[in-house]
Amino acid sequence: MNYKSIIRNIGHILRLESIILLLPLLLSFIYKEKHLYISFIIPICLLFIIGELATRLIKQKTTIYAREGFLIVAFSWFLMSIFGALPFFLSKEIPNLIDAIFESTSGFTTTGATIVNDVEALSRSLLFWRSITQWLGGMGILVFVLAFIPTTDSQSFFILKAESPGPSVGKLVSKVRLTARILYSIYIILTLLQLILLLAGGMPLFDSINYALTTAGTGGFAIKNTSIISYNNLYFEIIFTIFMILFGLNFNIFYLILIGQGIRSLKSEELRWYLGIIIISILIISINTLSIYNNIVTTLRYSSFHVASIITTTGFYSYDFNTWPTLSKWIIIFLMFSGACAGSTSGGMKVSRIAILIKNIIRETKKLLHPRQVITIKFNNKPVDKVVLNGVFSYLIAYFFIMIIGTIIISIFDNYSLITNFTAVISSLSNIGLGFDLIGPVNNYAIFSYPSKIILSLLMLAGRLEIFPILMIFFPATWKKL
Repeated sequence: MNYKSIIRNIGHILRLESIILLLPLLLSFIYKEKHLYISFIIPICLLFIIGELATRLIKQKTTIYAREGFLIVAFSWFLMSIFGALPFFLSKEIPNLIDAIFESTSGFTTTGATIVNDVEALSRSLLFWRSITQWLGGMGILVFVLAFIPTTDSQSFFILKAESPGPSVGKLVSKVRLTARILYSIYIILTLLQLILLLAGGMPLFDSINYALTTAGTGGFAIKNTSIISYNNLYFEIIFTIFMILFGLNFNIFYLILIGQGIRSLKSEELRWYLGIIIISILIISINTLSIYNNIVTTLRYSSFHVASIITTTGFYSYDFNTWPTLSKWIIIFLMFSGACAGSTSGGMKVSRIAILIKNIIRETKKLLHPRQVITIKFNNKPVDKVVLNGVFSYLIAYFFIMIIGTIIISIFDNYSLITNFTAVISSLSNIGLGFDLIGPVNNYAIFSYPSKIILSLLMLAGRLEIFPILMIFFPATWKKL
């Protein structure tokens, strides 16, 4: 175990967080929110001092392997969430430290679950900080660091692999650092494009910036108590729906379009599965809820918005789907599990894993009918490697095991309905934020006890980092020297 490499890289990340905190501090000066000055200055100073000490005391070249990469990612996200909670806590606008950590963790993991009963009562600079955490968490703050800190590609790849969602990760180009820059360039361009379109529709500048940031990160933090409902604007909902779907795509597709290979991107099997699930889900929910709205246009408006919001794990809402029929609710729960594409900013299991699992079920059924036939699972016209297939099954087992254990533990501390506790765990593990019953779209997570909030925060981190980097911390073998 190379502890020096872990400490040095975490130092870079903490120092970067201190620099990013200057943005909401600047906003607090603009809006003259004097009570927030010290709330931002203290964590800025702490992060910068700790980050400087970690990077300056360890100057020699250090090596990063898979184990170090996963631990750097896991500890970085823990520490970012804790330090990110300080502005909320020190300002007393979220007076309890556990609540503040829950809110910060929900932001960085792009879950969007909140314990704030009156979001509109929060200061503007704190609302902006919430949005920034989701934008950073969407693509990954470590990917941002890789774009700028001097590291070798062999070292950077293990960090990129540990933080990137999906069953496998690859480089867009030969250089990992250049890959990180390309990813963030695409991310920034799409964010700015949505910002411009929201402004063009008449949304105020402050609102547009915050919603562009939280849509990009597929996080769903709102600056209004009723999320998107407060605008009641079809144009805004169309823009949100389009961009939620776009940010749920594998960013490789955008790269192919940029280099003039858009036709090649259309051949992506994951893209076809993703769009297919969206279209089928919209049709089923529209038919099932038509009797509620008695208008096909209104039905399509709400069903398409919420399908896009849930499958991309963004968590915006424009209607209380808690009142929908049971069939529609089950479709929503399936979308919570599914998530969008690998290599996107969304959470969930990812469409590629769902597709591979379904193909394996079909293969095993065929093998029962034709025992001697050799059947290969293909995805994107390529055979699925056994390592990837085993990884998919391992992730599925780990996901459901943690989901069941998490629901049991939450139920020990909070005796709410099975639907409430179960969907709270799914929502946290899939980084959605929305659930059913007591945590439906118009409710929040303030009802849970402090132990439950700690468990849910850990589930958010596990879901964002796809479980294994967090699990590695608890294995004694991780800390042994090879």
